[in-house]
Amino acid sequence: MSRGRGGKRGRGGNRGRGGNNNRSRGGGGSSDKPNYDNRQSFDQVPKQNEKFERYYNSLDLVPAGPEREAFWAALRRELPNAFRFCGSKGNALSVRKNLTERFFPMIEQIKHNGEPVELPKSMPWYPEGLAYSMTTPKNVVRKYEPFKEFQKFLVSETGVGNISRQEQVSMIPPLLLDVQPHHTVLDLCAAPGSKSAQLVELIHAGEEERVEMALKSVQNGETQTADAGEDEEYGRSTGLLVANDVNYQRAQMLVHQVKRLNSPNLVVTNHDATMFPSIELPSTNPRQPKYLKFDRILADVPCSGDGTTRKNPNIWKDWSPQNALGLYITQVRILVRSLQMLKAGGRVVYSTCSLNPLENEAVVSSAIERCGGMQKIDIIDCSDQLPGLKRVRGRTDWSIMARSGSIYESWAEARQFEPAETSRIVPGMFPPEEGEKMPLERCIRVFPHQQDTGGFFITVLEKKSELKAKPEPESKCGSRDWVFQEPQLTGEAAIMAELAANGGKSEEEHGMGLKSLEKLSEEHHGDEKPVLDEATALIQGVAAEEVMANGKRKAEDALDADVEPKKPKVETEVQPATNGHSTDAGAATSNSTTNGDSSTVINSDPTPNPVTSLPPPRARRNQNDPIEESFKYLPPTHPELLSIAQFYALSPLFPNSRFLVRNPAGDPVKGIYYSSRLVRDILNANTNRGQGFKFVHAGVKMFMKQDVQGQEGVCRWRIQSEGLGILEGWVGESRVVKLWKRATLRRLLVEMFPKVGGEDGQEGWRGLGEIGERVSQMSMGCCVLRVLSHKAAQEAGLIGEDDKAEDGLEEGLTLPLWRSMHSLNLMLPKEERKAMLLRIFNEDVELINNTIKADFPKREGPGAAAFNERNAKAAAARLGIASEAGADVEEVQAEVEAEKDLVEDEAEGGVPVSAQEDAEMGDIAEAY
Repeated sequence: MSRGRGGKRGRGGNRGRGGNNNRSRGGGGSSDKPNYDNRQSFDQVPKQNEKFERYYNSLDLVPAGPEREAFWAALRRELPNAFRFCGSKGNALSVRKNLTERFFPMIEQIKHNGEPVELPKSMPWYPEGLAYSMTTPKNVVRKYEPFKEFQKFLVSETGVGNISRQEQVSMIPPLLLDVQPHHTVLDLCAAPGSKSAQLVELIHAGEEERVEMALKSVQNGETQTADAGEDEEYGRSTGLLVANDVNYQRAQMLVHQVKRLNSPNLVVTNHDATMFPSIELPSTNPRQPKYLKFDRILADVPCSGDGTTRKNPNIWKDWSPQNALGLYITQVRILVRSLQMLKAGGRVVYSTCSLNPLENEAVVSSAIERCGGMQKIDIIDCSDQLPGLKRVRGRTDWSIMARSGSIYESWAEARQFEPAETSRIVPGMFPPEEGEKMPLERCIRVFPHQQDTGGFFITVLEKKSELKAKPEPESKCGSRDWVFQEPQLTGEAAIMAELAANGGKSEEEHGMGLKSLEKLSEEHHGDEKPVLDEATALIQGVAAEEVMANGKRKAEDALDADVEPKKPKVETEVQPATNGHSTDAGAATSNSTTNGDSSTVINSDPTPNPVTSLPPPRARRNQNDPIEESFKYLPPTHPELLSIAQFYALSPLFPNSRFLVRNPAGDPVKGIYYSSRLVRDILNANTNRGQGFKFVHAGVKMFMKQDVQGQEGVCRWRIQSEGLGILEGWVGESRVVKLWKRATLRRLLVEMFPKVGGEDGQEGWRGLGEIGERVSQMSMGCCVLRVLSHKAAQEAGLIGEDDKAEDGLEEGLTLPLWRSMHSLNLMLPKEERKAMLLRIFNEDVELINNTIKADFPKREGPGAAAFNERNAKAAAARLGIASEAGADVEEVQAEVEAEKDLVEDEAEGGVPVSAQEDAEMGDIAEAY
């Protein structure tokens, strides 16, 4: 049963577990007041709102009659579950096969109230059929055993990141971005991260096949020199995803979501999307810094979320026209900032989960006007994309509902009745002028009743050429006195227009002294100076042309510049459903962008932050403030890296200048991470910038330090499962173990630390099947376990044609394995072990931990205290716990138990389940 948890819960809002009722894990809060559970079931939440319904009916958003009735009925129904298969294409297809071939036949046999239950349906428009929706009620799912097994599978695979629970329409924007593996991509409002995960997958599309081919060429000696290792990517994607959110806690949630994909091409940042700073790149000339421009940007902006009433039923109560009125300017600023940071020829997808034209077409129209009109920006027609997706075209005409509930058809009408001192309504909120020639019908709106989804809006924009955004007070989103004027042609457009006016003839052809194309070009470009492409061109009206090449304003302009008009007071009733972004209508935007071209980087002189009429925000420190992260890259000659390379017999061609640590000293104390080359360049160039760049996450965990039980000559750095996919093809055969039998893999998954030796240290390996002899001869330390499919094992000559396929495995995989003095262990978290057992063996079994027991015998009666204390110390000593003389036995026992938990975590690869993750798994199970 879906629950409306009370409070203001628009899209992306405060949806933490427990909300404000003091139920969140580890939370403080007063315990003096009793905790009342004020949650309501979905059916109990009232679903009427006079203004909401009157406004949308007046818009004729959906034609009157049966379709409008279906529209409102859908908004009042609970949203079906939807999920998609994640990761690489091969992995996603494998998990889907498990779902359809194992569970679907069982579910098909179920009859509820005499009727067969409905199977999850593949979404016809999602590529490769890798997304499903499920309408089966939860009471049915919990009643029948096959459904319980199916639910268990979904929860397990969601926990390890192979399945993502995501609303159907939320999957659309990343697909329309047309991301390629070499693209630089920015997700400006990324939390909670489901769309970012899609973008990561698109960047790494086809990577497995490319890497396999590249490694074969290396093994065949086609790549000869070690010098190529630094610049050569060997099939790996060269693209980048910067995933950003303004709220630090939400940024951490974002990290938790996307880090499961183990991408070295990912950076998570913590900035306001309206003022996202330019990203500097290394430059050989300090006087001409380079800045990154993006190929693709997703602006899934904070919105009122009225398309999400099916999962956020409290929107019915909270919906008010001032929500959209208050969010409009923030949405415009985010979209303008996106267009500024985009390469010429690049693509921005603007999306909301609102159906309100004020948050959709009006924002698109206002941003395009501010950025130079249709000469600079094009709206892409995507009607031929995602066949099978039901949608309607964008609106070209609409009205506005004021805070009072009055509906205005035009700006002229609104201006008569809305006082300038208090009203938020501006010309940009209304349909564009005819002369603006904006094809807003190319926008996309998805209604809930069309395919049983939520409501959504999507627009795809393409940047034709570099632009200089108008100052906000001169544009229709910021001036009540704005009047449309035909934009002046600039650059090549001006050249071609002048040629067209002269019949298209050159100087020689016309014979009348007309300028040639070359001379026209000189006239239009010869006097241009490098001008910084400012974040919003200084809110108080300083145009980009007035910013000098050295980043300073002219002195006379600094003295005479107009200040921004005072903004009306923000209504406190505004309740936007946000992605964590500031919605203050007076929030300034930054000018720290660049004068770019269509290449990846641009050259320009630096510019200071804009001086606006608004006072700078006062720095405040509270418990939610971010912790400063450190990212320090290790030199390839670092002793620890050299020892790792020697122990694992790494190929000298492996790029070794991309290892980093996360501590201010730059020492490999606990973990070593790995990133792509572009991520390394970005971190190195921006970490020490004066104005500060807030990086939250970067790099894939590659190595963790392991206890080697005092043994000399053993590499203490074990390979982490997160980074194994990057490294495993470069590890020498001396640290590789090959496995091809199901029974052997099952034992390694079920048992932690199975013995390699018996009492005499020589017998345990015999029970480890085909890997036993190999691991018995292998020195202590980490190694790579290559699990071969039955077919691959045959091709490698490890088994014969007569060996039964059912004894082998359908697919191969690679896992980290630790060889200790007397035992062996897969370095995997419990969740991954159990998920693999369920996926491969269809078993849900208890795991066996063969580590030494931490319990110790205790006595009662005379002399018991000394006996118990002696045994407690002995038990603690076995696990390396130092206990003080005379310590309380119960305290020692608790310490031993805590150490036992740590030992188990170590057995799982050092990835303990946090309270947040444990809570999340409970939420996942509830969701399904």
